[in-house]
Amino acid sequence: MTYLHAPAGTPTLDLTQDVAQLTACLIDIESVSGHETALADAVEAALRGLDHLAVTRNGDAIVARTSLGRAERVILAGHLDTVPLPTVPGSRGTVPGTWDGDVLYGRGTTDMKGGVAVQLALAATLPAPTKDVTFIFYDQEEVAAAKSGLGRLVRENRELLDADFGILLEPTNGTVEGGCNGTIRFEATLRGKAAHSARAWMGENAVHAAAPLLARLAAYDPATVMVDGLAYRESMNAVRIHGGTAGNVIPDACVVEINYRFAPDKTPAQAEAHVRELLAGFELVCTDSSAGARPGLHAPAAASFVAAVGREPLPKYGWTDVARLSEMGIPAVNFGPGDALLAHSDDEHVSGEDVRACLAALTRWLG
Repeated sequence: MTYLHAPAGTPTLDLTQDVAQLTACLIDIESVSGHETALADAVEAALRGLDHLAVTRNGDAIVARTSLGRAERVILAGHLDTVPLPTVPGSRGTVPGTWDGDVLYGRGTTDMKGGVAVQLALAATLPAPTKDVTFIFYDQEEVAAAKSGLGRLVRENRELLDADFGILLEPTNGTVEGGCNGTIRFEATLRGKAAHSARAWMGENAVHAAAPLLARLAAYDPATVMVDGLAYRESMNAVRIHGGTAGNVIPDACVVEINYRFAPDKTPAQAEAHVRELLAGFELVCTDSSAGARPGLHAPAAASFVAAVGREPLPKYGWTDVARLSEMGIPAVNFGPGDALLAHSDDEHVSGEDVRACLAALTRWLG
């Protein structure tokens, strides 16, 4: 696998090659969150070579649009960044990528450079799609929401993002996954009184005080909620606990972090009220929340897309940026190659056939 090089040394991506090989090229340009510039440069250079697209860059986010006067406009979006490389020796989900037969291993193969490769292939091979298309490639999805490149585009280039329907090419095993659950986080603080552990009766153990809270969470029966025909499974869990200062001190404080994943029939305010009702009597501080998104399958473009894919849609349990599109009034779904359960893993991988099948489905729909 070789790159052509532009005069400045930027890797030049061949967008017409086999889309699985294109995925491998993207893998080999490391783009851990906050370090996407090299990949963004390569993507921008490739897109600017396509006369049918108008290209705009904002930081390390790129928007490329057709302007064919079609009756509908759709967004195809994907993030350029990955989580950090694995630290376990011998891990195959790293950079550069490696092939094992038709299976490509490397950081970002599933999350989500396979999907980005499909976007780029479509941009190059469909100069006159049946719908106008806005291709969005953005940075810093894998970190705090405040840093999101898509969020920055919404704030600073909102006029480029109007559309009737959106597809986020996150990994879904080639099945349409509608909407997404919302997420909200809390810190519950338990108070105690410090004392020498040899004289524990002089203190009050804050870690022990967490037991009733943890018991309440363990007994919680999460709901499965039907939203527009899809069943969204909720969950509420303690995800981290810390307390104590030394091995001979009774802890005077303990903090339990809680994450509630809620169905998209609820607003973040309603989700917060639910948690506070369940954990009434405990000291809670909400630290982060993001709304979910309804399935988005009511849009005419969604129905035709589901028909082109040929599989029954499923709900998306995890939060994705379809929520940002939904917040703008754009119904959106997730659809991309690869198994989401492999995302961020030490052996992250995707089959070449899965990437090709994703491209084929979108080509049928847009061609």
